[in-house]
Amino acid sequence: MSELETTDLRTRLIDVGVDLVTTEGAQALTLREIARRAGVSHGAPRRYFPTHLELLSAIARRGFTDLQGRAARAAGDGGTDPRAQLTGLAEVYLDFALTQRGMYELMFRHDLLESNRLGLRETSLPMFGVLVDLVGRVCPEADARILAGALWANLHGIAQLWGWGSLKLTTGADDYVPLLHAALDAHLGPEER
Repeated sequence: MSELETTDLRTRLIDVGVDLVTTEGAQALTLREIARRAGVSHGAPRRYFPTHLELLSAIARRGFTDLQGRAARAAGDGGTDPRAQLTGLAEVYLDFALTQRGMYELMFRHDLLESNRLGLRETSLPMFGVLVDLVGRVCPEADARILAGALWANLHGIAQLWGWGSLKLTTGADDYVPLLHAALDAHLGPEER
């Protein structure tokens, strides 16, 4: 098989995995199902991805690339105001989590992914670095890594509980935006108006 054919099949396997996780969720990502949908034998993926985790990691990397692109656009839309950039970043994060649920679930399961060997840390940690930088600019007196971690955990919780319907039920809110602003105010202090 030529190098081009190898690259094409590798890319097709990832494309199929991305489509599968998007339409059916992370639990549907079996080697056998990806191979079937790619039109290859069930053993073919192992020629390009020696372990299932390597294929899952390649699929998750696509999700991180997508989220990073969205986040970069949102941060730019906030101008030079770090609080506005942080708000835009948080909105994008929650929107991605709620509209790309299967991919989102896969991306943040570093316990399932080959995050050390396959560069996922190099893909995901810079995003956290942007969050840390913005938090540090908004709250220069705080330990920005810890505060950013707490904010991220809060946003992740909003995404999960909103997606499951729990926050709609308990708060009666029609959308998650008031919860997002409450989380930002809780972690960063009230926004000056």
